[in-house]
Amino acid sequence: MKIRSIRARAVAAPIKRPLATSVGTVSAAALMLLDLETDAGIVGRSYLFAIGKHNLAPLAKLVEAMAEMVKGDEVAPFDLERKLRGRYALLGVHNIVLFAMAGIDMAAWDAFAQSLELPLARVLGAAPRPILAYNSKGLGILPEKELAKEAGELVAEGFRAVKLRLGRPNAAEDLRALRAVKKEIGADVTLMVDFNQGLTVAEAIRRGRMIDDEGGVYWIEEPVRADDHAGCARVAREVHTPIQIGENFMGPEQMAQALAAGACDYVMPDAERIGGVTGWMRAAALAQAAGVEMSSHLFPEVSSHLLAATPTCHWLEYMDWADAILERPVEMKDGHVVIPPEPGTGIRWNEKAVERYQV
Repeated sequence: MKIRSIRARAVAAPIKRPLATSVGTVSAAALMLLDLETDAGIVGRSYLFAIGKHNLAPLAKLVEAMAEMVKGDEVAPFDLERKLRGRYALLGVHNIVLFAMAGIDMAAWDAFAQSLELPLARVLGAAPRPILAYNSKGLGILPEKELAKEAGELVAEGFRAVKLRLGRPNAAEDLRALRAVKKEIGADVTLMVDFNQGLTVAEAIRRGRMIDDEGGVYWIEEPVRADDHAGCARVAREVHTPIQIGENFMGPEQMAQALAAGACDYVMPDAERIGGVTGWMRAAALAQAAGVEMSSHLFPEVSSHLLAATPTCHWLEYMDWADAILERPVEMKDGHVVIPPEPGTGIRWNEKAVERYQV
């Protein structure tokens, strides 16, 4: 089975709950939809989150360039990754280059799994099973009353865990927000918090100790700049609450560096930044070797399959940002993502919606 073409389409998918963080607000999901067409008639699909609409055009150009490089090649994901990494070695396989590469990788794995008539999880050697998830699609930088209301709504959707964004102008505001959400959800619901890289090291230690004193927080996510592994290691040493990082690991190599630096207690790679399915499986081996629990960031459709095959599987981050353009959104049951039984990842486009939201 060989690659005939790769089509890239850009959409701005509406988000039901715009998410405000310490570094910006996501009000629509800028997504790049990829269709990897093969000479066997099988189409592998994936999508990428471009962060903002302004990134869609350069991302599409990269995908188009890479598509020409692999046109006619066999759908063998490891070989495709090796070829593309070689072609971009001098430019550097990071950031938007890695995004494009990961999108092609995920689409190739989808096509490969379809050719075997198996779900991706089974191709990776795991039995499909429900994957524990937390509801991450709300609880941004909001007033306390709105936070409490939204927290109740997110739990009512059937989840037993939610994530709150912190990083307000002063620590007292963060503390009031944390208390409002904790009061609303009660002690039986797991609560994570995320600073979205918004603090200096000293301030992260100060606010981390305040969170320690409050108790009841499962992890503190990205307290400082993502690539400051030494600074994050200081925070991890001086704060009792576990530190979670990883959504900005650019490939498994950066994850290895973070683990070696002692920068975190948990890791949560992002499928497009870690290098797609291929990069994820290498990262999962690193997490197993280090004895570190591994969660996912975004992309629940693919991440559920990946976590099923992850030895230190922890939590799946549930976001509905692609729902508007999917034929069948992710199925949730009792706070878990259900891996679909059909071959591949289960991603299929709602073509009418794609046409409506295409940019």
